[in-house]
Amino acid sequence: MTKAEAYDKAWRLGARGDFSLVDQIYHPDYSSFDYRTGIEANIEDDKLIITTIQEDVIQGPREAMYESDSFVCIEGYARQNLGNDDFEYFITLTAIHYKDQKIIKQKTAGNRVDYDPSEYFSWNWEDYE
Repeated sequence: MTKAEAYDKAWRLGARGDFSLVDQIYHPDYSSFDYRTGIEANIEDDKLIITTIQEDVIQGPREAMYESDSFVCIEGYARQNLGNDDFEYFITLTAIHYKDQKIIKQKTAGNRVDYDPSEYFSWNWEDYE
C-alpha cells in the first residue's frame, strides 16, 4: 500500500470510529496548524474533528498527485450536506510531510466549487457514503 493509500484508508476507517491505522501512520510528535480555529492541532484533535464532521461531509475519491519517501500531495473531493438536499462541493489538496516513515505535519486546503464534481468523472457520492 502506498503512503497516499494508507492515508486515505486510515481516515475512511476513522470516519467510522476505527482509528487504529491512523495511530500506526502518524508520528508521536505530529502537529498541524488549523487555520479555521487558529490553534495548533495534534492527532487527537484531528480525530475529534473527523468524528464531528463525518455526518455532514462525505469524502469522495482521493488521488496522489505526488509521492516520495518524505512528502505526499493528495487531491480529493468532498461534499458537505447543508440540509434540504442542498450541498456544497470542495476540491481539496493535502500536503503531508513524513519523519521516520510517519506523518509529522500536514495541511489541507479546500476550494469550494459551484458544480458537483461527480457529474464530470466516473464515480458517484454513494460509493463513498
